[in-house]
Amino acid sequence: MNTHKLHILAIGAHPDDIELGCAGTLIKHAKAGQAIGIVDLTEGELGTRGNVAQRYEEAGNAAKLMGVVVRENAQMADGFFKNDEAHQRKLISYIRHYQPEIVIANALEDRHPDHGRGGRLIADACFLSGLRKVETERDGVSQEPWRPKRVYHMIQDRQLEPTFIVDISDTFEQKMEAVRCYTSQFYNPASNEPMTYIATGQFLSDVAARHELYGKRIGVQYGEGFVSENIPGIKSLDELILPALP
Repeated sequence: MNTHKLHILAIGAHPDDIELGCAGTLIKHAKAGQAIGIVDLTEGELGTRGNVAQRYEEAGNAAKLMGVVVRENAQMADGFFKNDEAHQRKLISYIRHYQPEIVIANALEDRHPDHGRGGRLIADACFLSGLRKVETERDGVSQEPWRPKRVYHMIQDRQLEPTFIVDISDTFEQKMEAVRCYTSQFYNPASNEPMTYIATGQFLSDVAARHELYGKRIGVQYGEGFVSENIPGIKSLDELILPALP
């Protein structure tokens, strides 16, 4: 039995990608008693504000708020990692170690090139992880093949059409609290560091507005949208959210 096994493994290019993109969904599953983990591909070392030590502290604080059982950093090069064999094999070792049923990944296209490249890297690694002739090891021990049942991609900066939307009305405030753990990244009127795209006073309001818009589309207060390259199925129509109308 794999004592490290996770139900969901969320993988993002940078610390804070997961919080912004899918924290509400992760918190829902963690509260349901399912094992949730995170792998950050890079340390976010190219970020204009803050530094690597702060990223680790912020990521750790956010992980506690979200209720994840493990958070690791693959220490790939921020801005310069590639979707090639070396990086795929490194990521495969994480996937095989944690054997997730579901992987949540970066968007397949986005404003930041790391997001689209990361999304494709993660999806490719998830497929290759199921091939027994792709050999990997962790801590000197050979690993067995493992392929997640589904890979779902977050919607990040660009307004992509979601394949489905998760109701996060009951976890939205906790999600935003996790986002705000990244104190070096977001709006702080006392900061002397350069202004960035995500550090403006409007950015987090825009994030909240997006979740409100997704929620409205399914008849709830807040939602997180996801893109799936495969069509997800349901067991019956009764599993769909039916909006409460007056």
